[in-house]
Amino acid sequence: MYLLNKILDAMIEGLIFNMDYKINIAGLDRFLPLCRVNDDLYIGAFVMFGDVEITMKASSELLKRAPEFDVIITAESKGIPLAYEMSRISGKPYVVARKESKLYMKDIVKVSDRSITTAHDQELCLGKSDCELMEGKQILLVDDVVSTGGSMEAISNLVEAVGGIVAAKMAVLAEGDSMMRKDMIYLENLPLFNPDGSIK
Repeated sequence: MYLLNKILDAMIEGLIFNMDYKINIAGLDRFLPLCRVNDDLYIGAFVMFGDVEITMKASSELLKRAPEFDVIITAESKGIPLAYEMSRISGKPYVVARKESKLYMKDIVKVSDRSITTAHDQELCLGKSDCELMEGKQILLVDDVVSTGGSMEAISNLVEAVGGIVAAKMAVLAEGDSMMRKDMIYLENLPLFNPDGSIK
């Protein structure tokens, strides 16, 4: 009986792993695999890495909705393609808040961060040159997905700590409760899922 239960669990896990959620982003259809966060929660995995088409279209659509800004910032790492493409289109510089300090970084400013896809607290940090670039400027905060809002809040705190002004917070997708936020500009809603693949 124990072995049969293990086999059934593995089969169910395999079925769940292979379930997708269809979403339309900036006119493009994508199928997001559902991934287990815990026994009661699955999320649709949206990964921009390698998807040049969605990166270009989403960047263009977000810029149409963006207020005036001077600099773009994102957290390392999944928002980097988005920040780069928005920077390329707009001609404005972009900054990446690193998850750990690097040898070349001087006079480092740090804040704490936790996201739904990270099991532990992290730090986001900027070095002197990025801080100077943002001081007194209108900063556009961008990310691929906003879920709990923890990462976006950490970036916002980092911007304020270095003397920047938050122009807007933007994301390609707003997940779960973030769909109700009034302080975010985003392209599409991404629901949370039950273990059977149904929307919560």
